[in-house]
Amino acid sequence: MSSHKLEVFTDYVCPWCYLGDSRVKKLINIFDIDIEIIHFPLHPDTPKEGKSLLDLFGTNQEDIDKKNQKMKNLMSHENLPYSNRTHTFNSRLAQEIGSWAQSLDNKTSIHDNFFEAYFVKGLNIGLKSVILEIVTKSGLDEKDANDIIKNRTFKSSVDKDWQKSRTYGVTGVPTYIYNNHSVVGAQPIENLIEFLNHFGVPRL
Repeated sequence: MSSHKLEVFTDYVCPWCYLGDSRVKKLINIFDIDIEIIHFPLHPDTPKEGKSLLDLFGTNQEDIDKKNQKMKNLMSHENLPYSNRTHTFNSRLAQEIGSWAQSLDNKTSIHDNFFEAYFVKGLNIGLKSVILEIVTKSGLDEKDANDIIKNRTFKSSVDKDWQKSRTYGVTGVPTYIYNNHSVVGAQPIENLIEFLNHFGVPRL
């Protein structure tokens, strides 16, 4: 465990977070730094069945197609698979399970698997059945996860993350915070390297 920590505010239904996550992975191969995922409430009022992007953005299909094409182009430069989005979904339960998984293993694959389920497969990651499939794929115990969902065992953990977002004044994701300083958005890897270099984070 490093004495240096980069806090990454993120949400599984944020395409810029999916893109930024790929770049953060490169940082841990350059710097002696730990990454702490802080869950952020991007669209907390989304109903269980999801909300169409047409309704979310109050726009037309042509505009949604342009947004998807823009994201697909950006993702291709990072070698990330990406399918056209039609809906956003409520990520709250997924965040609670992600928080549980991270408590077991800070390098858990569950974050990647939630991103894949939503941005590649178009699945509703707010549904328990989908979450449990992701849990199994991540090598975690499905029964334990089912109990956590039923009892909302990690509700307070995500509540603390959401409160930290408010305390820090985070209004958009991804946001990266180190030493009480922040950069916002899916920054190019060069900008993130420069950010950490500025604070003298040691390299590997």
